[in-house]
Amino acid sequence: MTAETIVAVDTRINARWVIPIEPAGVVLDHHAVLLQGDRIAAVVPQSEADQHYRARQTLDLSNHVVMPGLINLHGHAAMSLFRGLADDLPLMTWLNDHIWPAEGKFVNSEFIADGTRLAIAEMLRTGTTTYSDMYFFPEVAADIAYDTGIRAQICFPLLDFPTMWGSGPDEYLAKGTDLINHWQGDSRIMPAIGPHAPYTVSDEPLRRAIQLASDTGVSVQLHLHETAFEITDALDKTGQRPIERLDKLGLLTSTTQCVHMTQVDDSDIQRLQSSGAHVIHCPESNLKLASGFCPTHTLAQAGINVAIGTDGAASNNDLDLFGELNTAAMIAKAVASDASALSAHQALAMATIQGARALGREHELGSLEAGKLADVIAVDLSDPFLQPVYDPVSHLVYSNHGRQVSHSWISGVPQVQEGRLTRIDVPDLMLRVSAWANRIQPGKSG
Repeated sequence: MTAETIVAVDTRINARWVIPIEPAGVVLDHHAVLLQGDRIAAVVPQSEADQHYRARQTLDLSNHVVMPGLINLHGHAAMSLFRGLADDLPLMTWLNDHIWPAEGKFVNSEFIADGTRLAIAEMLRTGTTTYSDMYFFPEVAADIAYDTGIRAQICFPLLDFPTMWGSGPDEYLAKGTDLINHWQGDSRIMPAIGPHAPYTVSDEPLRRAIQLASDTGVSVQLHLHETAFEITDALDKTGQRPIERLDKLGLLTSTTQCVHMTQVDDSDIQRLQSSGAHVIHCPESNLKLASGFCPTHTLAQAGINVAIGTDGAASNNDLDLFGELNTAAMIAKAVASDASALSAHQALAMATIQGARALGREHELGSLEAGKLADVIAVDLSDPFLQPVYDPVSHLVYSNHGRQVSHSWISGVPQVQEGRLTRIDVPDLMLRVSAWANRIQPGKSG
């Protein structure tokens, strides 16, 4: 670019620190992130931006980190309305005795709309710009996500038994095919297939899901190796570990997202390596349900892509992905008996570029690079209790809370400004949430 060249852009963000994620391990001081339309135009020193760029809007964020928006790769968004409903219980008791009965009684399209909007509000406010959802009435969830402007992978559920969304596998697959046909190719809404788990989906529906994924190219996300009981039960009934069964069926591919993976042996790692499947780590949910520990350091050393998710607010109980990164880093060190396992930089990568890789969209998302989609967040590190700031990356993972997110853009469109949501009517949403709480547990809300 010559000295005389002036480039017009929509937005200039001057930041104390820019963490581009790629190149890895880099922190840029006093740089500007320039947005044009729905893309990142450039990331340059502020002195170079002064010389070569003119922006319609300039934000001076002198105490902030600017970085890619976070990618929350697993959750059940509408379950935010069940937050705190059934705590301190093991997984199968939690599911069988509390969550599934509550779902049968309360979940309908209105529940999904309000619960999804509540989850999106929390995720946007804490830095998430892309999330993955696996829940009932996915067509409603997709519409809500689209209307609010967030980016979302919407996985339609597949189970052997009837639910409030369908009578069984035939209806789930038919509705899911409609979902894929409606949204495929959209920049923000990514339809996907969501078999619940190996213990709730038999071989024939899985084969049909595999064929649908092959025909359409969409991803498959499922809960896998979440508990020790899941493994022993499968071995007793089939003589195979669940991942072995899925591999033989043809489900493990480079578009498969394996959620949890707390029970991992060498044969599991070999199957993940050879298939190119991704692992989605949900550390806080796994801790709360006492499900086990995903060996993220071992998986990373084996070259397996590991992304991160919060799981649903009923088993977490928040959707703050920065908090999840803190927990993930701490667990990794303890499990590996190595304080250098999952460094702060590596943790941020897990919630950005590695999440984008699991979605097959690393060429568009997950780092601040010219030409990529403008999914950007700013985090304010001026709080007195975050001082002094020797290393902003360390602060983001070990000291920060997601509420320090001050700004957010998705495809260049502001979603959070000065800590305020721009596209969600929070007072109206709170009235709806309160009404649901009074229905679910009369007299106990508020």
